[in-house]
Amino acid sequence: MTSSHWDEKYRDEELIWTAQPNRFLVEEVADLVPGRALDVACGEGRNAVWLATRGWEVTGVDFSPVGIDKARRLAAATGVEVEWTVADVAGWEPPADRFQLVAVLYLHVGPSQRRAALERAAGAVEPGGVLLVVGHALRNLTEGYGGPPDADLLYAPDEVVAEIPGLRIERAEEVLRPVATAGGTGTAIDTLIRARRVQSGSSA
Repeated sequence: MTSSHWDEKYRDEELIWTAQPNRFLVEEVADLVPGRALDVACGEGRNAVWLATRGWEVTGVDFSPVGIDKARRLAAATGVEVEWTVADVAGWEPPADRFQLVAVLYLHVGPSQRRAALERAAGAVEPGGVLLVVGHALRNLTEGYGGPPDADLLYAPDEVVAEIPGLRIERAEEVLRPVATAGGTGTAIDTLIRARRVQSGSSA
């Protein structure tokens, strides 16, 4: 989908994704000391704002100006500061070796765009820092709930690992996420990758 499509989705005053942070982000940063964080494809800003409330110095990037405007309002209402940037993350070049945490959550684009975005995201992680990637799993298409109906837009753990060489993989697996539906609770299947850039002098 283009930025204009997402602009239309975000025009409603209400938040599409709620203001609550992604559950896997909360779990995976629990053991990290707050520093500089980059939220790639941040949408309405819920994860970036949550990180800021936890003491992180956050940059949020998304190609939807309407989404970024809502993110700014959410940050202001929450009483935190976040650096917001309107840019297409498939082509945007973040500062290299800059962030202690780079989060890429539910970025569902074509394979070549995803490879480019993940390569740049990995390059933005400083030595010792963490890259967290979460997205709807390929298996979700046939066995899970929600997510894009196009297999090319979905994530398989081994494919994502291959797209971020040079980082030490700490976790690469499918995870389950309960989803409230009109008929009860469904289960979404996500892919979660946590990787760390090895510091100079450390063994991989």
